[in-house]
Amino acid sequence: MPSSRIRPSGTGSRPRPIRSALLFLPLLSAVGGCASVPLEQANSLTTYDGLTSNKGRLTKAKYKVASSDLVATKTIFIEPTAVSTAAAQSIRKPSDQALVANVISRALCVGLSDRFQVVDRRENADLVVHATVTRIVPTNATVAGLSTVTSLGANFVVPVPVPRLPMGLGGLSVEAEATTRDGRQVGAMVWAKGANFVTTSARVSQIGDAYSLASSFGSDFSKMLVTGKTPFKGLPKLPSGQKIVSGLGGKPKYPACEKFGRSPGLTDFAASQVGLPPSWTDRQPQAQGR
Repeated sequence: MPSSRIRPSGTGSRPRPIRSALLFLPLLSAVGGCASVPLEQANSLTTYDGLTSNKGRLTKAKYKVASSDLVATKTIFIEPTAVSTAAAQSIRKPSDQALVANVISRALCVGLSDRFQVVDRRENADLVVHATVTRIVPTNATVAGLSTVTSLGANFVVPVPVPRLPMGLGGLSVEAEATTRDGRQVGAMVWAKGANFVTTSARVSQIGDAYSLASSFGSDFSKMLVTGKTPFKGLPKLPSGQKIVSGLGGKPKYPACEKFGRSPGLTDFAASQVGLPPSWTDRQPQAQGR
């Protein structure tokens, strides 16, 4: 009677992409799977006094908001986001720097539209918001490309998402404030976040990760002003109807937001899944004045 050979458990029993992904697990645990980005200051805020630290696992932030001073405010003006000299030095193309800055402005405009009327002239506003990019940690485009190829190849074999390589991850730090007509600060935030290997899509661009994270900052800061409290606690809420429309590339709630262009929506989401640079889908708006 021929002897039966018992195959050791796990040997050859998993498709190759799954086995390859499992091999990465010790490495992922060792590196934490996300980029570390320090909080940076560019001295663009009226004051840094009285900020409260957020000790989040992914997002580092210091913030404050005077909720009582926001009760009577109705109109808001959003300045185009600036890029500090230090942040600009890490990215070769000025157009890429501008793209990251514009995503922040757009996200602020859409998010703040949930509570305030966004106006196109500073003198008509109860509040003025301005933000500054303080650091862009470049994405390693070569590693991002390899991650994309690996993920796409694995998906042809098994429908199991394969994490991107936990190397060459980028990040972003930003600071912003809201001031009254007389220059009094009623809200401020210093913020930093790094890409992670699970939820941030790998894109073949120096700003691939910073572009993805830019809208996260806009969401956090606008939520703080809209609610008058920390945006880092509580359960996530469903987005408003106007946010959904704007996120899909539709017309914004207020015409003043048009100066930041419209979101590329589903087109950009599809592009991110195959690693295309954000500059391929997100077109820059016309030159903006303050």
